[in-house]
Order: sequence, then structure tokens, then C-alpha cells
Amino acid sequence: MQDRKKGILVVSFGTSYEETRKKTINRIEEDVRESYRDYQVYRAWTSGMIRRKLQKRDGIFIHDVKGAMEQMKQDGIKEVIIQPTHMINGIENQLMTEDVLSYKDEFEKIEIGAPLLTSQEDSDRVVKAMADIYSPTGEDALVLMGHGSEHYSNSIYAALDYQFKDEGHSNIFIGTVEAYPAIESLIRQVEKRGVKRVILAPFMVVAGDHATNDLAGDEEDSWKKRFEAAGYEVRCVLRGLGEYEEIRDIYMDHIEACVERLEA
Repeated sequence: MQDRKKGILVVSFGTSYEETRKKTINRIEEDVRESYRDYQVYRAWTSGMIRRKLQKRDGIFIHDVKGAMEQMKQDGIKEVIIQPTHMINGIENQLMTEDVLSYKDEFEKIEIGAPLLTSQEDSDRVVKAMADIYSPTGEDALVLMGHGSEHYSNSIYAALDYQFKDEGHSNIFIGTVEAYPAIESLIRQVEKRGVKRVILAPFMVVAGDHATNDLAGDEEDSWKKRFEAAGYEVRCVLRGLGEYEEIRDIYMDHIEACVERLEA
């Protein structure tokens, strides 16, 4: 039986792609419900554009962060854990944190979990998971597409690329759609490896618009078309990180750290 005085709010950017939502965001939330049965689990999405699109197109209403905090307050929740499914502690995560902390006087306790890539241990686990899941052969390059951010936390992408190489995964590369490393850098780096094939995969929780269009689309500027134009055989794997248990486990451990702080 749930103790309705305790709640976990899972905060995502959101996606308008139903198929990937079910496999990623929904799956993370299901894991939370399964592991924390004495908590009421709530959902919030930070993208107003996506929330409005779902409301208009599908009749699905999803709270923003403040709306979800209001709902928990109305439901009598006293202790709150906020767990973002964000990749990094960038702009979206900071805005979320500001919204949450504006309610700090409305609840007895609030704990905010860390995004996916926060500690070095997180990075170690993600590097191992990607290498184990994809295991590119000597003639393949695995190129992962991150979102990227103007925020200084964007440097994690280049750091992870370095870590892959440092740990012997010379054929794994990470770039971003909207920041550095960009596609031009990736093509130059892959050319140095002398590979014949490129595997493209999203390095994002969901395989939504960026994966479908920027990565695997048929427009000339998509990553698929750019690598094909550079002479490579390209295969796209449209699976969001939320589909992988190894990744979901990191979020679960971040929630567990919040539980431990609440109970300390």
C-alpha cells in the first residue's frame, strides 16, 4: 500500500513520439513504481512546446514542474523526491531546480536527484554500457549523437569521447547536434580511423525528433547523409538510452541516494 505522504516526481524534457516514449520515459517511470511502492509517482515535462502538441494532437495533458508540484501539494504529499531524466546538469535541469525550490516551504522535505551524467562513476558506467551494448568491430565506427547545450556542462560530451579512447574504445565517438563536438569534427575524427562503416545512434534518453530527423533523416544535412556523402556505409540504430536497463539503473541509483538522504 502506498504511503501517499511520499512522492517521486520524474521530470523529463518530453517527446511527441509515442513509440519511443513508451520504451523510455514510461519504462523509467515503471521502474520507479516497481522499486518504490510506498511512494506516489508523478510525471512532469519541461518542454512547453511538446506538452502543448500532445494536448492538441492526442488530448494528453502533462504537467510542467510547477503544475506537478501543485498537484503533489493538493494530494497531501509531504516528502518529495525529484528525479530528472535529463542527461546533464544543463539549462533545462537548472530551470527545473529553480521551479522545484520555489516550493521548498510547501513540503516538509525535498530532495533532488542527479541527472544521468553527474559523477565520474556515472560516466564510467555509461562508457561501459555503450561499449558493451554496441561493441563496434574494427571496421566499424560507433558515432553517438548527443543533444548539446550552450551551458558549460556541455564539456561532458568531449570528456566522454576522450574516456572512450582512453579505455581502449578507439572506434566510439560522441558529438552533439547543437554544440561541440559537431558533425564536422566527427567526420574528421572518423576519417583518421580508416573504417568502412558507421553506426549512428542517439545519445539521448528518447529517440525522438533529433534521432528521426537530424540523425537518420533524408535531408542533406542529416548525420546519415553527411557520413554517406563522406563515403561510408551507414546503419542507424534508433533506440533511446532509456531503453537500456544499464542506463535506467543509474537513474534508480540516483533516486536511492535521495531516499537515503531523506531517511538520514
